[in-house]
Amino acid sequence: MKHYWDDTTVYSQPDASELRKKASDSIKAAQKKGRKYEPIVARTQRGALCESWWGQAWCSNLERYADYASRLDRGKRYVRSGAVVDLQIRNQIVEARVQGRRKTPYKVEIRIGRLSEENCQKIISRCNKKIESMEALIRGQFPEELKDIFTEKDGLFPSPQEISFGCSCPDWALMCKHVAAVMYAIGIRFDENPFYFFELRGIDVERFIDVALENRVEQMLKNADCKSSRILDTADVSSLFGVL
Repeated sequence: MKHYWDDTTVYSQPDASELRKKASDSIKAAQKKGRKYEPIVARTQRGALCESWWGQAWCSNLERYADYASRLDRGKRYVRSGAVVDLQIRNQIVEARVQGRRKTPYKVEIRIGRLSEENCQKIISRCNKKIESMEALIRGQFPEELKDIFTEKDGLFPSPQEISFGCSCPDWALMCKHVAAVMYAIGIRFDENPFYFFELRGIDVERFIDVALENRVEQMLKNADCKSSRILDTADVSSLFGVL
């Protein structure tokens, strides 16, 4: 007697060449319908997926999440096979399409919790301590001396509790391989635009920089009247150069 829950169907896993072919067909089909996909292209087939330290740090941080361990390898294989045919990041939401076994790509949505005001101010204060770091941020770069701001507890990287996701595939796993692929793909997108870090945590990067610079100027003005041992007074200058 057949029972509803006695489903022993075994699904075959598409190989890399099959994924690439189906992904290419999906991108072309979307173009014919007037939709522009923004696919993720992995630059290497082995080693680190990302080139920048911040992209690599995102992937390394992801791999520390024990709850995700079972699907990460499959997700990485999907990324390298070009299966993430579209990925958009907009204000704490990642929307993506991932090619799988079927003809139509699966829809993946990942939501990231907003960075708290308290933690945001802590990060601004850290940035204020080094004016060179702020100048780098304005140029769209992340200086490596600020690396711990991303990876430390309550930093820019979200914890597993701050991440929610869903996929249109039939996999009932906590994290399916399509979601895992998108999580890695986010790191590659960070290579292209590091300010997506702020976008994911609900931070307006221009306001973030403005507030940080204003606080820096305010701190400098506050210390303007404080005498420094590095400044010579008039008498010291006269004795040093023999000026009366």
